[in-house]
Amino acid sequence: MAYINLLPWRDAARKERQKQYLTVLTATAMFSFLLVFLINMVYSARIDGQTQRNRFLENEIKVLDQRIAEIRNLNDTKKSLQQRMSLISQLQGSRNLGTQIMDEIASAVPAGVYLTQLEKKGTSLLLIGKSESNNRLSNMLREAEDSDLLSSPYLEFIEAGKDSVSLLSNFKMHLTVKGYEDVQSSNTPATGKPGNGGAK
Repeated sequence: MAYINLLPWRDAARKERQKQYLTVLTATAMFSFLLVFLINMVYSARIDGQTQRNRFLENEIKVLDQRIAEIRNLNDTKKSLQQRMSLISQLQGSRNLGTQIMDEIASAVPAGVYLTQLEKKGTSLLLIGKSESNNRLSNMLREAEDSDLLSSPYLEFIEAGKDSVSLLSNFKMHLTVKGYEDVQSSNTPATGKPGNGGAK
């Protein structure tokens, strides 16, 4: 029987398989490297694009912050101007207040009632004087209640004069000025002696 040696053929086949394996392995490695490279390029491009968008947004935010600061300054200036205009309007509306109050008090004070002192603080008025009778003071209270400028008349006290010969009684009355805020009125008390209000 003839003897056939198969070792060289097997060695050749094994080397061919190794060569194919190395070829496939190399191709797979190259394909994997190319795939990773492409993915890296795609994500790098996305990251660069997002970075540019972030920078654009940051610049726009800075511009908006500047505009907001300008708007706030304009609002502060507007409020300041509105306050000044309101104060000017109030001062214009109340510049004749003192004269109006004196005219109104002169109209409300009947004959027989004499004022010796008049004090004004804010919207409050204090009247101190003398009266010939309680009825005349009652008439004065009614006139103050019907006034368009004066309100809330309050008679604090009325007492007979210390001189028994005198027929006049001392009184103290409080009034309030309508429609004017304290800021419109003088905060410094003013004292005057208008004298007799006179008969209507």
